[in-house]
Parts: sequence; C-alpha cells; structure tokens
Amino acid sequence: MQRVLCFVLGLVVSAGAAGGWLREQADIMGTRIVVELYHPDTATAQRGVDAVLAEMRRIDTTMSPFIDSSELSRVNREAGRHPVTVSGELFGLLQRAQRVSELTTGAFDVTFASVGFLYDYRQRVRPDDRQRKTATALVDYRQMVLDPARRSVYFRRPGMRIDLGGIAKGHAVDRCMRLLQDLGIDNALVRAGGDSRVAGERWGRPWTIGIRDPRDRDGVVAVIPLVDVAVSTSGDYERFFEQDGVRYHHIIDPRSGDSARGLRSVTIIGPDATTTDALSTSVFVLGLVKGLALVERLPGIDAILVDADGKLHYSSDIEPARKPDDGVKATSPAVAP
Repeated sequence: MQRVLCFVLGLVVSAGAAGGWLREQADIMGTRIVVELYHPDTATAQRGVDAVLAEMRRIDTTMSPFIDSSELSRVNREAGRHPVTVSGELFGLLQRAQRVSELTTGAFDVTFASVGFLYDYRQRVRPDDRQRKTATALVDYRQMVLDPARRSVYFRRPGMRIDLGGIAKGHAVDRCMRLLQDLGIDNALVRAGGDSRVAGERWGRPWTIGIRDPRDRDGVVAVIPLVDVAVSTSGDYERFFEQDGVRYHHIIDPRSGDSARGLRSVTIIGPDATTTDALSTSVFVLGLVKGLALVERLPGIDAILVDADGKLHYSSDIEPARKPDDGVKATSPAVAP
C-alpha cells in the first residue's frame, strides 16, 4: 500500500481537550462510537463532534432492524408482499451491498438476517437444525430485487429479512468523516465499534491502533500506524456464546445459517469504511485461503487475519516488522505497511 494507514479494534485512545483536540464517545447503533479530532478553533472542533454524534443517531433511526419505526424495519415488514420505495441513501447502500455479494459470490449477503434473527446471543438462544435449514432457504441476495427506476426493494421470497450490520456502521463512519471535512477538520478519527476511519495525524504522528487478541480482551496481537484510511475488524468475540464446546457468534455463513468458524478475526485496511466493513465480514466467511485470495485481487486493500489456532496471516503488501518501542504491549510482531 502506498500510504501510511491507521486504525483497528481494541485500543482505547486517550486524549483530552487541549489545543483544539476534542474526544467524545457515546453508545449508538448498538456499539461504542468514538470521535477524536483537532481544529485550532475550539468551537469548530465542538461542532464537528456534535455533527458526528448527530449523524450516527440519524443513521441508527433509519437503518436499525431493532427500531420498529426505522426505514429498514418497514422494508422487512412489507417487501415480501410488495415493492417498498425507500430513501436514496438506503437504496444506494443496498446496491453497494449487492455488489459486494456478487464480488464474494454470496459470502456477504444482507439477507442472512432471514436466519440470523433466530439467534439471541445474550439469551444464549440458537435455532435447532430444522429451524436453521428452513430459514436458511430464504437467504439469497439474488432474491432481493432492487428497482432503480422506482427506487424500491422487493423480496421474491416472503419471510426474507435483511440486516445491514455488516455495512451500515462503515457507511456511518464515512458519512461522518465527510461532515468533518466539510467543516475544515483535517485531523480526526471516527470509530463505530470495529469500524474506523482516520484523517491526517494525531498530535503530529500517525494514528496508531492495535488489533485485539480474539481470546484476550486486554491483549493486542499487532500494532499498525495509519493515516488517511479506514480499518474494520470482524471477530468471533464481539457477540457470542458457547454451548457444548461450540462457539456461536454473530458472523453467519449465509450458506449454512451457522456461525463461520475458520477464523477468529479479520482486519481489513482500505480507502473507505463502507468497503472495509463489508470486506471484513466477507473474508471472515470465506476463510483463510479464499479470503486472502480475494484480498490479493483487490487493489488498495490489505488484511490481517487470525486463524482458528491464533496464528496471524498477512496480505502480501503487509509484512511483520520489529515490535515498536511505544509502550503498547503487543503479543506478536507489530505490522508496518
């Protein structure tokens, strides 16, 4: 990759309000939202923070499957009976999701929700084999019909559902970064759970982010310095429960309706968070060999994977480097672009 990049999952960035630097966080979209930015005018910096949090809340009210009044919930209620006209924003994101589905031959599929809704990770609930197979028969992105002329969505199979959990947070991060750019804020980080994007620098140095150890909440398996890129991490430790020695987590393989288990985490580095969000899910479902093969075909995309045994794997443009002497504990060599 030609430029230095930045961000990952797992580190809490500490910075107070000083010299135009502001940092705030809030729980929105079912995850932790973090915004950290700099502008010499403190009032402009505060406007930037407020704009990010407001935009995150707006997108949540539009695209959450858990809010009955959301546009997405209306689609899930009605699109199996008739075409549903939606906003340009939602339609555009669904089109983008379809393109990723085609690119990954269905490893990424927003209709996974047709079976995914049967899982409740907090209550340790999963479908039995019969329920899973019946619901999985509804999963097929090709049965979601998008009509650009009418800007409508239609499900050919009644009972289908969609969930944008694999792409909406990345979309929200990108939208927020554009708002900051419009305000003239050139140094910033916006994070929504495992999806992040950075611009410029942090205190005159690249943004530095560590990839969380999937089996140690406080551990870091790699550290990467990044500038002007997006990073997304998908892991089997975000929402899960274990039963009879099997880990059931929220990254569902659309083909089986069951959790994908060939990897523990996938981190994707790329130009925008919408892309990295969707690809981190896709590569996780594809697994080590097919996932890395996909990354190698895509220009400007890099990846760091942790396999089922805890071993790290890198795409060809990333090479293990000497552990940085920056006070961050890493359980394996750092990564340099």
